[in-house]
Amino acid sequence: MTSPTGPRTAIRDDLLRAVDEVAAETAALLLGCDDPDLPIPGAEWTVGQAAAHLALANELMAALATGAERPYGDGTPGSLAAANEASLAAYPERDPAALADAIVRHARAFTDAAGPRAATEPVLTPLGPMDLGTLGSYLLTHMLGHAYDIAVALRRPHPIDRHRVALTVPFLRTAMPRVVNDRAAAGHSACYDLRVRGGGGFAVTFTDGVAVVTDGPPPRADCTILADPVAFFLLALGRVGPVAVLLRGKILAWGRRPWLAPGFPGLFTAP
Repeated sequence: MTSPTGPRTAIRDDLLRAVDEVAAETAALLLGCDDPDLPIPGAEWTVGQAAAHLALANELMAALATGAERPYGDGTPGSLAAANEASLAAYPERDPAALADAIVRHARAFTDAAGPRAATEPVLTPLGPMDLGTLGSYLLTHMLGHAYDIAVALRRPHPIDRHRVALTVPFLRTAMPRVVNDRAAAGHSACYDLRVRGGGGFAVTFTDGVAVVTDGPPPRADCTILADPVAFFLLALGRVGPVAVLLRGKILAWGRRPWLAPGFPGLFTAP
């Protein structure tokens, strides 16, 4: 499994290709934007601010892929939000064309730096230690989330699909225990069997508010959740609410305590 010609290398190539493709598709969205001050529905940022944030984040991830250490908050969602606002305030560029170029350029710098290195190489990221392969998944997740926001604001198709969601799962699994909403999860104990259609699954077990992620399925789940890949991704990033997704049949739940399903996303603060 770890040989240079084995499946692990093929998956990494797929991930790096997706990073470059999503960067290019995000740039194409921005090149069709005439007003960077256009607000993103349901968010505090404008299209220009979201694009500037993506340019900055891609540059940060590219630096991390070279082995550089770049502190950015303390790993908690609140500190990341504060770091985001501070970096945006220090980076006034809002021209869509300039930001499109920066997003693509820094994404390519990431893939160029990460490609020759081992996926298992440890790196320190804004959400704490992880390996380089998971950092690539983090970058893809981050770009897809903000590209979705930009697409919604511009009323254009978004770049999220089943294949790309599968590539984000390594990061989402890693991030879940690190972004638990301590207030919402306080005292909570339950085992969730999460399954993504066409993309495998994993278990999330809460014990008195502490979450542990393991390969699934678990031996005894309280709530099994089967999700459409795109719905799973948008829920994980807080872009849609669980009730609407359940009503549209994009998520099914069963088990000893199926009523836990609508509250599961609220146990986390979206990264």
